[in-house]
Amino acid sequence: MTLDQLRHVSNRAIAPFVAIAVRLGLSANAISIIAFGLAAIAGVALYVAGGDPQWYVVGGLLVLLNGFLDVLDGAVARETGEASDAGDFLDHVLDRYADVLILGGLALGVAQYVLGLLAVTGVLLTAYLGTQAQAVGAGRIYGGLLGRADILVLVGVVSLTAPWVSLQAYGLDSVGWLLVFFAIVSHITALQRVVWTWQKIT
Repeated sequence: MTLDQLRHVSNRAIAPFVAIAVRLGLSANAISIIAFGLAAIAGVALYVAGGDPQWYVVGGLLVLLNGFLDVLDGAVARETGEASDAGDFLDHVLDRYADVLILGGLALGVAQYVLGLLAVTGVLLTAYLGTQAQAVGAGRIYGGLLGRADILVLVGVVSLTAPWVSLQAYGLDSVGWLLVFFAIVSHITALQRVVWTWQKIT
């Protein structure tokens, strides 16, 4: 089970923040844009952290905040009656660019270009197949070994601990091994979603 499948729990937990956002007049789209901006800054921080590990703390915090806002925007849309296809489309477009910036920054910072490419393509394919299933009438899929919430939490936790965790094995540190994990598990998740969708539509 991925954390994305626990959205109903997180939606209840963030109810006070939804109320605050509504009182401030923040629209769901505005929150999505702010979340993307934070992801872009996080990507830069994670890249810089390759030379100065203390920046991992900044990047990790921003990644976790991006994840929080990713839950908040949908909850605000439902609360205010703003939920729409246009808002959903914007949210998914910005999320995909955010994923590229975050994982790209992480990979470039430690000069792991092949692992970065594999991780990014796996994550993008997983997200694409989740929504493509909906497009062909099988319903949106959030399941599988690795969802976006899992990715953001793992990046956040590993980044926050990276300055103090000295893990070196086979030439990779904790960030490098995180990329290995994403490179493998994201593609397995994508294949899971292919199988599930195919079973539903045939």
